[in-house]
Amino acid sequence: MKIIVLVKHVPDAQFDRHLNGERYTTDRDESILSELDEYALEAALQLSEARGGSKAGNQVIALSMGPAGAVNAVKKSLQMGATEGVHLTDEALAGSDAAATSLALAAAVQRLGQDGPVDLIITGMASTDGETSLVPAQLAERLGLPQVTFASSLDVEGGRLVARRDADTTSETVEATLPAVVSVTDQINEPRYPNFKGIIAAKRKSITTLSLADIGVDAAQVGHSGSWTTVANAEERPPRTAGTIITDEGDAGIQLVDFLAAQKLL
Repeated sequence: MKIIVLVKHVPDAQFDRHLNGERYTTDRDESILSELDEYALEAALQLSEARGGSKAGNQVIALSMGPAGAVNAVKKSLQMGATEGVHLTDEALAGSDAAATSLALAAAVQRLGQDGPVDLIITGMASTDGETSLVPAQLAERLGLPQVTFASSLDVEGGRLVARRDADTTSETVEATLPAVVSVTDQINEPRYPNFKGIIAAKRKSITTLSLADIGVDAAQVGHSGSWTTVANAEERPPRTAGTIITDEGDAGIQLVDFLAAQKLL
């Protein structure tokens, strides 16, 4: 099997997030591999290992789009077990929204398919920065492939993808023919941690760098000029105000009820 996993370099949630410049692009100085993409990578690795892994010819390719620092998301993926990495980077990609991103990624997937057909494209349920969940569906549309979203279990049987989707009170099993695009939730597995052996092995794995020219995409189709949406304005979140302290002088219960009523919580 040849599986492509989309991985994203996102701001670390442990730090405050900031926007840069007049176009309000995300500051990615303190960034890591998106936690939700680790579940997608783990799903791909399990599918590969169940079929004999790389020794049996299975490929798990980690594909990331972003500036120079985004290569670190690819490196982390290689440490976890991906067989190879691809970094799509170009200055013209800066500021791409979901639509422009899916266009570039679709072209990158088609470029990778020239070296052998791609069986499966796996993504996380969302990126932890934009949180739109739009790219998987847009990617499937651009590639003309069936899609399954928010899968909480995943298997491949012959030329079919079988996935379970869990709702609040029900679950459904859906099937799709391969090749296909699937997004997985954070309930599908428990991602592995890179061990020492994996970290050493990753240094011997290849990372291919692609530009827009390499994938045949014009700069006007991506970035700010090619995006369907734009950020018109942004401002700092106001600081939290001090809470209301109720001193019990025999009427604390009444004060609490009045407060909740004023907040329309009753």
